[in-house]
Amino acid sequence: MTRRVVVIGGGENAEHEVSLATAAGVSGALRSGGFEVDELTIERDGTWRGGGAFGSLAAALGVIERADVVFPAVHGPCGEDGTLAALCALVHKPMVGSGLRAGALGMDKWATKLVAEAVGIRTAPGRVVAVGDADIEFEGDVVVKPVSAGSSFGVALARDDLELRDALRCAAGFDDRVLVEDVVLGREIDVAVLREADGRRWASPALEIHADGLFDTRSKYDGSARFSVPADIDGADQAALTGAALRMFDALGCAGVARIDFFLTEEGPVLNEVNTMPGMTAESQVPRMFAAAGVSYEQLVARLVDAAVHTPTICRAP
Repeated sequence: MTRRVVVIGGGENAEHEVSLATAAGVSGALRSGGFEVDELTIERDGTWRGGGAFGSLAAALGVIERADVVFPAVHGPCGEDGTLAALCALVHKPMVGSGLRAGALGMDKWATKLVAEAVGIRTAPGRVVAVGDADIEFEGDVVVKPVSAGSSFGVALARDDLELRDALRCAAGFDDRVLVEDVVLGREIDVAVLREADGRRWASPALEIHADGLFDTRSKYDGSARFSVPADIDGADQAALTGAALRMFDALGCAGVARIDFFLTEEGPVLNEVNTMPGMTAESQVPRMFAAAGVSYEQLVARLVDAAVHTPTICRAP
């Protein structure tokens, strides 16, 4: 039986265009794999369009109800943070990716750090600053980032008080809580974890990011950054990264696929952050990592749909 999948892209946040690219890539890959695909777009103002639905979520629900599976390709707040997972759970519709709880925890960088430390994974020393706090002082270079945002929007390196004030002001444009962390010196290494339909989860080969300076929003999308996959690391480091990635995936309760970002230091992996709905164009990091393991882009999205069918929603009778 051919499955009908509704792919949701866009969103009401700074990652709108990135989400549209992911949605377009996923939709094309699914059609190539023989799936029937409906596409819904959440506009920047919150209106919905596509699949015969225009304007309201109520109209879009009809499209969602006709689908066998929902593939939410919305990155960032009001999407990746568990919002769409909650909607799918309420209408009892199988959904690709992590549920509400894992999405909410993974989107909150401070909560992610607390979970990581609880399961023995190192993170950069840091603290949360509320927007408007006065007399904020840090010694040495720090990285400033919104607590809940993606694609490195609002992320900046601060080397002095002036840069710190500017960075805090920029980050505050994306969230009312800001995370300030010590700079970690190490190689930037990503690992993706996939949970298959039978519940088995496994980690991809590691990918290394080569960027001049901070891997910020501009370097992510202007083509200046380079990726090496598999990363040139020894067996001990690969095992340490894989183990840490699987522990984070399990501790957060992730499903589908997640990308776990690390700094690889002389003392081992240091967690940077977790993406429960990572970029998923054919050229994105996650598809590249699985391609290195022999899983094509079309196979990856098909496996995600298959896994969603076999993952119960959280709103169910015991």
